[in-house]
Amino acid sequence: MRLRAAALAAVLALALGACTGGTDVPGDPLSVPETSVEPVPASPEVPSPAPSGPESAVAAEKRLCEVPEPKPDSGSDVPAEGPTPAIIAQVMRQVAQIRGFDYSQRVVAKPVTQAEIGRDIVKYADTAYPAGQYARRSIAWDTIGVIPDGTSLRHAYENYGSSQVIGYYDTVTGQLKFMGSESPSPLERITLAHELTHAIDDQRFGLERLDALGAECRDEDAEAAIALVEGNATFFMLRWAQTFLTPAEQVQVGIEAAQQDTSTEGIPPFVSRLQAWPYDQGMRFISALSARGGLDAVDEAFVDLPTSTEQIIHPERYPNDAPTPVDVPNLSAELGPGWEDLDAMAIGEAWLQTALGLRLDGSEASAAAAGWDGGTYRAWSNGTDTAVELSTVWDTTRDAEEFAASMSEWIDQGDGSAEVLETDGKAVTVLFANDAATLQALEAATA
Repeated sequence: MRLRAAALAAVLALALGACTGGTDVPGDPLSVPETSVEPVPASPEVPSPAPSGPESAVAAEKRLCEVPEPKPDSGSDVPAEGPTPAIIAQVMRQVAQIRGFDYSQRVVAKPVTQAEIGRDIVKYADTAYPAGQYARRSIAWDTIGVIPDGTSLRHAYENYGSSQVIGYYDTVTGQLKFMGSESPSPLERITLAHELTHAIDDQRFGLERLDALGAECRDEDAEAAIALVEGNATFFMLRWAQTFLTPAEQVQVGIEAAQQDTSTEGIPPFVSRLQAWPYDQGMRFISALSARGGLDAVDEAFVDLPTSTEQIIHPERYPNDAPTPVDVPNLSAELGPGWEDLDAMAIGEAWLQTALGLRLDGSEASAAAAGWDGGTYRAWSNGTDTAVELSTVWDTTRDAEEFAASMSEWIDQGDGSAEVLETDGKAVTVLFANDAATLQALEAATA
């Protein structure tokens, strides 16, 4: 969580759009997120307290959470003192100019190889992706059907980070590394502008709050906040490119981009899409805020963080529309001897939209996930079998019915054991299991 990174594929796609007149650029009307249909509350909603008793899903999340509090690693590199190379110093000044405020302290930007960044990402995996927690989550996601059988989520995230990350800013140490040299090329300067935006935002607003969300395993809150932060860095990265790169340098960006290997082969599509989501969708969120209230509106979002990916996808719902907490009761006893909690996670619109998009048309997946108002899954295992209950609530009964129908279609297109239970007003429950017998036992446990 503490490493605010630039992802290769996302940076290249959006940078090319900015430099070649594509549509994914700040201020372009096609980059504005879709507007949701349901009326937005006229004033900020006060979220209902989530059920937090010892048998609640929230309690299970806390028990199973293994993400440590962020702290400097022993032997972490200390940013070197000395003169800043002229081109890097120029980009620093330019980022401060377009961001609207200055750095409060010196930033040392260290150009390195992609291999060094990859090694840093793998080293960081123990903090970001604790082995035990992500081994259990791998089983839960495999049972749901969003990753292939036998996938290790930790290895998938490591592979993504070590091959796709081309720069990062560490919110704990203040260290900034980017793939490049002391005389960075136009594309390398775009990456540098992205990471410098993280640095200047951190100095002004304190991005360690995202680290705290991650350490508490508040996944949906954290994903929304990450989308804000990565979207903002992407927004200003593109604004920097459009403002300060010459036409010839913008052409060079295209040439450099064509030489990059952006393949995510071997990484499950669900993982790579989730990892890329905050950059594009977050940039659209920032673009909408900027159009609505200028940089003041953007800065206010760093003070009052978005709390759901629904707010990112539908910016008009920020900040008034608060998600509804959803509990999943503990079914260990009902499932039988030896069953215990395996994993629990808050599930938002972005997660559902990405999951549905694995088997359904993108527009259908987006429509089915729209209207989300809250969601949680809870998984149990007896060491051999796995059962998962996904509980969701929706803005309207029509939204609930649309999601249920699309999820049923999604299940039919897969080969796993799953069932959508009959909708209950605005609530939809989906059951998943590793085999038909376990699914039948889970159905009986929920009856």
